[in-house]
Amino acid sequence: MKATMLYGPRDVRFEERPDPTIIQPTDAILRISAACVCGSDLWPYRGIEPTTQPRPMGHEYVGIVETVGSAVKNIQPGQFVVGSFATSDNTCPHCQHGYQSSCEQREFMSAAQAPLLRVPQADGTLVATPHIPSENLIPSLLTASDVLGTGWFAADAANVKPGATVVVVGDGAVGLLGALSAKQMGAERIIVMSRHETRQKLALEFGATDIVTERGDEGVARIKELTRGLGADSVLECVGTQESLMQSIRATRPGGHVGFVGVFHGVEIPGGEFFFSHVHLHGGPAPVRRYLPKLIDLILSQKIDPGKVFDLRLPLDQVAEGYRAMDERRAIKALLLP
Repeated sequence: MKATMLYGPRDVRFEERPDPTIIQPTDAILRISAACVCGSDLWPYRGIEPTTQPRPMGHEYVGIVETVGSAVKNIQPGQFVVGSFATSDNTCPHCQHGYQSSCEQREFMSAAQAPLLRVPQADGTLVATPHIPSENLIPSLLTASDVLGTGWFAADAANVKPGATVVVVGDGAVGLLGALSAKQMGAERIIVMSRHETRQKLALEFGATDIVTERGDEGVARIKELTRGLGADSVLECVGTQESLMQSIRATRPGGHVGFVGVFHGVEIPGGEFFFSHVHLHGGPAPVRRYLPKLIDLILSQKIDPGKVFDLRLPLDQVAEGYRAMDERRAIKALLLP
C-alpha cells in the first residue's frame, strides 16, 4: 500500500509502505474509511517538533475492521469503528478513572493517513457503531477520534456548566468544536477569539455568541469589558503557546477554570501570578475514549454536525496539499478519503 511519511520540515511523501499486520493478539487491522490532517501534525511539519528520521503520519481515523487478533473479544470484522488517537486497554486504574490517554499500556497512534491501519489494544481503544453509518455522517464521526473529543475535554476540564460564560482561545478545529461542546453543555455566552472571517462564521454556527479579534493583553481587556470586569467562568485554551495560555489564565475570573488542550511548546507558567489568580488549571492529552460513546450517539442522532470543520476534501494521495493548505491557513481542516 501507499501511506503518508514525513521526512522533515514541509517534506510530506505518499509512498510505498508494507501493509500492517497483526503483531500482538490484542491488535486489529482497519480499512480506513476516512482520515485527516490534525493541527498538531503541523508542529513537526513546520520543524518546530524535530523529525530525526522518516515517520508515518496520521492519528485520526474511522474505518471497517478487517481482522482482529486472537485476544480481541469485543470488536469484530465487518464493524465500523471510531478510535482514539491514544490507545488504551480501558481496564487499568487510569482508564477506570476516565483518563484513558494515560493508560498504563498507552501508545500514541500514527500511520492513519493510509488505506490500512493497525490499532493496538483494539478492545479498549475502538468503539463500534450500531450499524454501518451513512456516508454523510463519516466526517463527523471522524472528528470524534480527536478534534471533537479534544474540544469536549477542553470544555469538560474548564468545568463548563449551564448558564456559564465561556471564552475559547484558538479558532482551529479544536477551538471551534470546543465552542460546539460548550454549547452542548449549556453555556449561555460563548466568546470565541478569532481574526479569520470563515472561522468566525463557523464559530457562530456552532454556538458562539461573541467574536473577539484582539489578542494578548488587548484580548484580555476586551474579555474583561464584555464580562463587566469579572472575567470568564471557563476558558478553553486550544493553541499551546505561552501567549495563548497566559491570555487564557488572565481572562478567567478568580475561581474560574482553564481547560488546556493545545500541545504545549515553549510554555512556562509564572508561579507568582498563577498563585494569586485563584484559577483552576486542568488539561493535557484528551481522554477521547471516555467520551466516544456519547459523542457517537450525538452524531448518529444528528444532534450535532461537527464534520463542518472539514472545509477541504482531498483524495488520500494528495495528502501533501492538505498539509500545505492547513499550514498556510487556507483550510481549517483537511479530510482525506482513500
